[in-house]
Amino acid sequence: DDTQIHTHMCYSEFNDILPSIAAMDADVITIETSRSNMELLDGFGVFAYPNDIGPGVYDIHSPRVPSAADMARLLRRAAQRIPAERLWVNPDCGLKTRAWPETEAALRHMVQATQELRVELQHSGHIAPPAAGGDTRADRPASHVACCAHGHG
Repeated sequence: DDTQIHTHMCYSEFNDILPSIAAMDADVITIETSRSNMELLDGFGVFAYPNDIGPGVYDIHSPRVPSAADMARLLRRAAQRIPAERLWVNPDCGLKTRAWPETEAALRHMVQATQELRVELQHSGHIAPPAAGGDTRADRPASHVACCAHGHG
């Protein structure tokens, strides 16, 4: 279908309810994970969540703007648990608590971290270089932009 459904979960112990979350059939689940250093992803190693996952790499409740290197480190940890073609990158939650200058800087760093990880994964053979048209998976709508398996951000 042409509609992609995303759901967001934050600040919860949801590992026990992953089967119920999967039954919601959202195409992508985004979750708060930066404060826990991606530990909340441990449940995905036990339960084979069938859809895409977007772990947060930017704690929007802190005035600190993480560096691209900090975000890339978190993405690398996430990539150990989530296949690259199903890995999205995003802030922990919405950005309403942050001012524009810090939001813009954090989003720039997020793009840099994503680009860095894509290159690493391409060089290691974990993902193919992007197709000439951008998206490497023909079964996805053109609007689908995941973190690491796609050549656009």
